[in-house]
Amino acid sequence: MPKTIKKLAVLTSGGDSPGMNAAIRSVVRTCAYHKIECVGVYRGYEGLIDGDFKEMDARSVKGIINKGGTILKTARSKEFRTKEGRQKAFDSLIKANIDGLVVVGGDGSFTGALIFNQEFGFPVMGIPGTIDNDIVGTSHTLGFDTALNTVVDAIDKIRDTASSHNRLFFIEVMGRDVGHIALNAGIAGGAEEILIPEEDLGLDRLVDSLNRSKKSGKTSSIVIVAEGDKIGKNIFQLKDYIDENMEGYDVRVSVLGHMQRGGSPSCFDRVLASRMGVKAVESMLEGKTNYMVGLISGKMELTPLDNAIKGKSKINLELLRVSDIMST
Repeated sequence: MPKTIKKLAVLTSGGDSPGMNAAIRSVVRTCAYHKIECVGVYRGYEGLIDGDFKEMDARSVKGIINKGGTILKTARSKEFRTKEGRQKAFDSLIKANIDGLVVVGGDGSFTGALIFNQEFGFPVMGIPGTIDNDIVGTSHTLGFDTALNTVVDAIDKIRDTASSHNRLFFIEVMGRDVGHIALNAGIAGGAEEILIPEEDLGLDRLVDSLNRSKKSGKTSSIVIVAEGDKIGKNIFQLKDYIDENMEGYDVRVSVLGHMQRGGSPSCFDRVLASRMGVKAVESMLEGKTNYMVGLISGKMELTPLDNAIKGKSKINLELLRVSDIMST
């Protein structure tokens, strides 16, 4: 028989993403709806080790659905990676009479939750919060849609300058291992080329493509580069290469950086976070554990944490083709 859940804890871990606060709000209010206690854990797994807990009720999460970041703070914990650190975290949970844990974060956070469950049999449930959209088991992670809107807005502004000065802009976006942000934002922003880790365009092909664009009458160009793209050592090396091998362009670089993580979550991310929080809590009340909540074909579904961690999200091949056609 599954353990009866009377008190849940929720934490945010790893990099912050827009929608985390909306997820916290949803978890807390779903607990209140089902008349079970809820506590917030400050500073992720570090706070779990230290017992940095705060009782939360429906009123304690008012006014946060529109806020970026996370009111519970987040941190990466070296100590939690040790058996001794996880033992301290387990002791803190038992001392506080907590029966289950909801973790909002990415694959690193889920790996910690999975190991924790395997060692202590403590019920855990994951909500995917990362702007990279690089987790298997959901079409959208929390923050991905908001980050796309932020990037597209930046591209639109940079294009104004590019067209005014006949400039070529390389714009670096987040995406260390996957190119979801670059590909989607590049298409939406009308980029001439999109460089992602999954596709090796090559320097010579990049120059050929830009030359074709120039011959077709384009006086300015935007190239979106995922930070994990392997063509050059970094985006500044790309700039230097183009400077040396193309004439007629004033080449500039813009690295969007952490601005992509911030900002008020989009309507999509607020609704998604609300749905995921409800599904996470109610699944735990049904006795389910070691799962991640995700959006699949428009429905809330559960994916085993192990599958979510080990799987590799795939780039949309249709979008690659659309990108090629649109850059003509």
